[in-house]
Amino acid sequence: MTNTLSGRISSGPSALLRDELLDPQFAYEAEHLLPYYVQIERTLVAEYARMRLISPGQAGELDGLLRGATREVITGQQQANMSDIAFALERHVENGLSAPVPAWHLDRSRNDLQACAQLMFARNRLIGAARSLLDFQTAARELAAATVDLPMPGYTHHQAAQIITPGFYLAAVSEHVQHTLRRLLATYDGIDACPLGAGAMSGQELPWDRDRMASLLGFRRAQPNALMSVASRGWALEITAEFGVLGVALSRFATDLLAWGSSEYGFIDLPDELSGISSAMPQKKNFPILERIRGRSSHLSSFHIDVTLGQRNTPYSNTVEVSKEAGAHVYQAFEALRSTTRLFTEVLRHLSFRTDRMAEVCEREFLGGFALANSLTLREEVPWRRAQVIAGRYIVAAVAAGRRPAEGDPELLRRAALDQGHELADPAATLGDAFDVGQALRRMRSSGSAHPDAVRTALGAQQEEHERLVQEWAERAAATARTTGEDGNGSAREPHGG
Repeated sequence: MTNTLSGRISSGPSALLRDELLDPQFAYEAEHLLPYYVQIERTLVAEYARMRLISPGQAGELDGLLRGATREVITGQQQANMSDIAFALERHVENGLSAPVPAWHLDRSRNDLQACAQLMFARNRLIGAARSLLDFQTAARELAAATVDLPMPGYTHHQAAQIITPGFYLAAVSEHVQHTLRRLLATYDGIDACPLGAGAMSGQELPWDRDRMASLLGFRRAQPNALMSVASRGWALEITAEFGVLGVALSRFATDLLAWGSSEYGFIDLPDELSGISSAMPQKKNFPILERIRGRSSHLSSFHIDVTLGQRNTPYSNTVEVSKEAGAHVYQAFEALRSTTRLFTEVLRHLSFRTDRMAEVCEREFLGGFALANSLTLREEVPWRRAQVIAGRYIVAAVAAGRRPAEGDPELLRRAALDQGHELADPAATLGDAFDVGQALRRMRSSGSAHPDAVRTALGAQQEEHERLVQEWAERAAATARTTGEDGNGSAREPHGG
């Protein structure tokens, strides 16, 4: 039996190609994709047996040899197989057969084999990413529920604007993550189509049952078009795009926490084990973990750009450029999301809010200007834009007079209104509790507002949706685990089935 793999060339790859391209690729696939290659090969053996191209005895022997194709075994045969994992797997089985099986590897291509293994890996890691995000959302929602009644200043344009609560803010964090989980679930279902059986690009000559193979590998369906099966790596674009969009939001949330943790604000604190120090200034307590989270979230966008640039302007067919180079950092994209969400979850689980500092700002800023303008219109029938002017003039006068917001001065309000041509019927009642910190939240009546009851309602709805998403993702995980042994945590257990 000859040991050559092709009649087209007579020598193996050069040392340069092995060092720079083939050996690193082989090591990556042996580490992360081998279990999927093995499961695919076992499924193909089952198809050969169904088509009666191999006997039950041959099928059993092939399956047994494939089960024994461990990373150590395959790596030991690397140099004899052009540093190609598919060739190494093929040679391992052939060398172990008691007799040749002529039909094994009949009507086959590496193209759909590689596309399928890569997609199975990505599908598994996506389940793991969803679990991380579900944990993160739980941490945000629980902290929100514990802080819905703590007044704090909300900022627009970097200026104190209205009174909110940490619970209201964190409910937004939770809602955003939940939105991402829904989008990732749709992405998962959209890519849950098996490429196997597409061949090199135009299909195969034997009557492969692609639906059966898809089912054996835990896919919902076969990819309908053979060319798309091997040419597209759209799943890499879609997954990293969602990661990139989420990374932008995570960076914004981290930016707020960085500001709130500064000495100027002093709204939040973290335990010492999540904090840092200055090497030169002993008075400082730093929060470098927040800087790490914001910095690490940028990689999520970078990896999407990398995948995008690697695929654009390439032919729509199977190419190494798309199947290997364009996906060179997909693994790192999953790792970046895992690490970022793990760090952020830990922060939320240990974050505490300094109610005294938050209350101090709420009480010194005239955050009831909006409420005063509303009162002027509703009580005194002052046109809305004019009411805004009067409220602004009142605040300027109160600051000049050294008044604090809670020290309402009806006379100053009366004068401000007169300056705009309005005689107020009851300045004291109009001023009312516009600048009362305790009433600011309870004045809000619209759904989705910062009113503590509205926040609790929103969190309740999020809890219900969270439970639904947990169930949805668990169903996807179970479907793949039953057939492929995937654990959803970035690796695959010993395959079974097929």
